[in-house]
Formats: sequence, structure tokens, C-alpha cells
Amino acid sequence: MLEAYALSDQGCVRANNEDYCLIRPDLGLYLLADGMGGARAGEEASRLAVETVAEVVWSSGRRDSQVLLEAVEEANRRVLEAARQDPALEGMGTTLVAALEHEDELYVASVGDSRAYLLDGGGFRVITEDQTWVHDVGVPLGLDETSLRNHPMRHVLTMAIGAAQPLAINYYAVPLEPRAMVLISSDGLHGVVEQAFLENILRGNGAGEGLEAKCRHLVAAARNAGGPDNITVILLRAPGAAGY
Repeated sequence: MLEAYALSDQGCVRANNEDYCLIRPDLGLYLLADGMGGARAGEEASRLAVETVAEVVWSSGRRDSQVLLEAVEEANRRVLEAARQDPALEGMGTTLVAALEHEDELYVASVGDSRAYLLDGGGFRVITEDQTWVHDVGVPLGLDETSLRNHPMRHVLTMAIGAAQPLAINYYAVPLEPRAMVLISSDGLHGVVEQAFLENILRGNGAGEGLEAKCRHLVAAARNAGGPDNITVILLRAPGAAGY
């Protein structure tokens, strides 16, 4: 079973927290969503998406890639339906990263620009691909890093839970080495803190440092960088003898 810890913070600017996360070690299920559409709508979209995935996985009694994808599709359907029924929720949506543990692998489904990273013997790298204008349009157009960083479309998502049906879900099967670590984050963290700094925090402060302390260091780094958005992190660590 994976060791897990989660932490969410409002940040330094936003009046409310539209992120929502859930860790269910009993199901091997770890979920993070970053809602959008204004205070009530964003909070409702992220909560509904996360709780729907957990409900579908729990009720299925299965731990496989198919049930994970079915759960994400159902989350999309319910968010769309809730927005149709309540005018105050019109236009709401959310990103979603859903990770399901199965033996020595982690199945990951993602929609939007929340991310999952892996730290193991191969180094520290991002697992997921952002579904954003920058990734889907700007990079293929050949725009340089400076142009992408300052482009007015840089924050625009090309896919989100509650935005479209059918839904485009990115899926990954991630082998887990002993003591490998997985970081799942909203863009309130990875959007403001450099990847090298994230890696330093995961590796730093002694091999014996627990996941709670690392999560607190990550949130503090985002707040120290201005905390312009809600900040949510989930850290997972595989059992075993090696360490990072």
C-alpha cells in the first residue's frame, strides 16, 4: 500500500479555495481537482468530480484501468448535468487527476492542467500532459518559451471536466519502483514554482523526512512565490528499501 498525504491551501490572493482533493488508501485511490467558474461553481465542480470518481470506484469493487476511465466519464456527466439543472452553476468545470494503485503500478487519468510527477531512479519528471492552449497549440506552432510564458492564451484549457462530451482523457500506466514518490498538484503549485525546486523539496531535508513535512514545504514554496492561486498537493510513496 502506498504511503499518502494531502494538503490544500487557499493561497495568498484568492478569497476561497476551489481545489478539492481526496485520498482513499482503502481503495488505492488518490484524487485532485481544480475547479473553475466562480466561487460556488468552481467549488461544486471540483467536489462533485472527486466524489463521483470515488463513488464509482468503490461501488465497482474493481481496481483496473477501465473502472478508472468509467469513473472519470461519469464525473464529467454529473458535472454537466448539475450545471444544466442550476443556472448559478452554468459554465462550471474542473481539472482532474485520478490515480489508482494496482500492485506495483499506478493508473493515472488526467483532464486539464493539474499534474502528476514521478521521482524514482530515473530522476524527476512530469507524467501527465497539460490539456492547454500552450501545449496543444502554442508548442506545435513553434512559439519560444518566452512567448509562451507571456501569451494571453497561456492559462486557457482545451479540455476540462464539465466542458465537453465526449471527454478527452489522458491515461498513463506508471510502474512504481520501491520508495518511488508521486507528486500530484494543482497549478497553484507547479504554475509558480520551478520544477527543479519541486524536486529539491522532494529529495531534501534528510531521507527520513515524512510526507506531511514535504507537503508543507511545497505549499510554503508556492506561498513564498506569491500564492496567486489555490495550492493543493498529494504526495505518494511506494514501500520498499530504496529511497529518494
